[in-house]
Amino acid sequence: MNQFASTSAAASTSSILSVLHGRAALRPDDVGFTFTDYDRDPAGVRESLTWSQLARRTQNLAAELRRHGDVGDRALILAPQGLEYILAFLGSLQAGLVAVPLPLPHRGSGHDRVGAVLADTAPAVVLTTSAAADDVGDFVAQAGSGVTIVEVDGVDLDAAVDTDRLPVDLPSLAYLQYSSGSTRAPTGVMVSHRNLTVNFDQLMRGFFGQTTLSPDTTLVSWLPFYHDMGLVLGVCAPILCGYRAELMSPVAFLERPARWMRALAQNPHAWSSAPNFAFDLAARKISDEDLAGLDLGGVLGIISGAERVEPATLHRFVDRFAHFNFADHMMRPAYGLAEATVYVAAGTWDENAPAGYFDAAELSAGRVRPCPPGRGGAAGTVTKLVRYRVPQSPLLRIVDEATLRESPPDRVGEIWVHGENVADGYWGKPTSDGGFGATLAEPSPGTPAGPWLRTGDLGFLHDGELFIVGRIKDVLIIRGRNYYPEDIEATVQAISAGRVAAISVPVDGTEELVAVVELKKPPTLDDETRARLAAIRGEVTAAVANAHGLSVADLVLVPAGAIPTTTSGKIRRAACIEQYRRREFDRLDADAE
Repeated sequence: MNQFASTSAAASTSSILSVLHGRAALRPDDVGFTFTDYDRDPAGVRESLTWSQLARRTQNLAAELRRHGDVGDRALILAPQGLEYILAFLGSLQAGLVAVPLPLPHRGSGHDRVGAVLADTAPAVVLTTSAAADDVGDFVAQAGSGVTIVEVDGVDLDAAVDTDRLPVDLPSLAYLQYSSGSTRAPTGVMVSHRNLTVNFDQLMRGFFGQTTLSPDTTLVSWLPFYHDMGLVLGVCAPILCGYRAELMSPVAFLERPARWMRALAQNPHAWSSAPNFAFDLAARKISDEDLAGLDLGGVLGIISGAERVEPATLHRFVDRFAHFNFADHMMRPAYGLAEATVYVAAGTWDENAPAGYFDAAELSAGRVRPCPPGRGGAAGTVTKLVRYRVPQSPLLRIVDEATLRESPPDRVGEIWVHGENVADGYWGKPTSDGGFGATLAEPSPGTPAGPWLRTGDLGFLHDGELFIVGRIKDVLIIRGRNYYPEDIEATVQAISAGRVAAISVPVDGTEELVAVVELKKPPTLDDETRARLAAIRGEVTAAVANAHGLSVADLVLVPAGAIPTTTSGKIRRAACIEQYRRREFDRLDADAE
């Protein structure tokens, strides 16, 4: 067993807290987390915590929280991205409370999602910071809750630890990971300590099972801590694997994507993760001058997950940074979901065999037919899909939605997952709600009948590899045929370069295709701008017709940021449909109304 495998196997038999205190005992002065704050200074203000500082402050915060809640009570985290957020999460766990990580509600914003979670969980305490306390207090009061608010930085975190006030036996439930609501109202996935450590072990074996990691490996992340990938890879993974984390906020990345790439180059053996849109943004916005004198050749890998991974995006990213020694194998596409903690399957990008090419019309009918690049069926439509290795743990099967039997290779079906990484269900919901606890009909030898998690994602197995097609609920049915919105969006993005949402809306009793396209907002709507927007309209409608055999009933051109998304950047297509029906999109070409 290699160095990593032995480390992760030990972690999977312990809780994240016992691993933390073990690191504090054995390596007290080693830095565990460094957060760079770009809000206070554009050049960045760095703050670090050693393992011993982190363990001591976690215990002191837990002792304070025990004054306000009992074991099993919920603790909402409404704090800015930073070290205090990490302490709030760990302190809640240490106190035996169930942590509920959420985005910080800002004054004047709606944040219906946070209010819904506040009502759903009935927390005993809300954790924040002194800088955000007034806004959080006002928000909690408006929500009609009298819950206690604790300012993390207002507690004496470096006092002598009073372990007598801490629970000896922790509950099995660690935290509630609330969905970001891409297809339904937010629901809290109940993630146990066991789910977390088992899935971390599966994740690391999937990515680095044959690799001996260097002791100075660094985990670089800007992902929000309230998102499943940001929480597990930015907060939990550094503790469970013992490698230092180099962190910044999502806003810091969005303001200057070069900060992310510079951090990858400046930290040894960097490992990171991001959703698909971030790679597009980085490739477009980062100049050679931003990375002058830097070398990306030491990057261990970057996980692309949280939304469907597009082959064109991976190719564009690798090509853009190749002359800084970024290599294709550093790109690590991943598939997962919060209901399985975070990780299910992984792959490795290879420019020599970059994607699988399949006849889109056949895929729409549930059949898999490979085809050469650029050549599809009668309509000439080709779907390009990223390859993933079929995991041994967790177990994965492709299942026919109607019969609940395993589908043969080369048939599209629903992806089902089984393993100790799968959560028990949603907070306050029946066990079977949302696809938990499913049972296979007539399982094949060696395949358990249940319980299985129905992911709601469509995929298939081909030549021993896994391919992800899209969400069942997002499939567009137009004139009796199925279309995957991601395919149409990829066609449009090749022209617009911005975010796109492909939706279907009822018109005179039939479903029609509508594409919402984000563009940079022009300063004025003069004749030159109108001509440019008209040209984009013509190019997009022609491309969609040629590639998919579809006519675009309406092309809605909107400013950047107008398309509603989840916390991980996934398009909320149901919300797009509602906004379109209500005529709530601010069209760049007002004459299109």
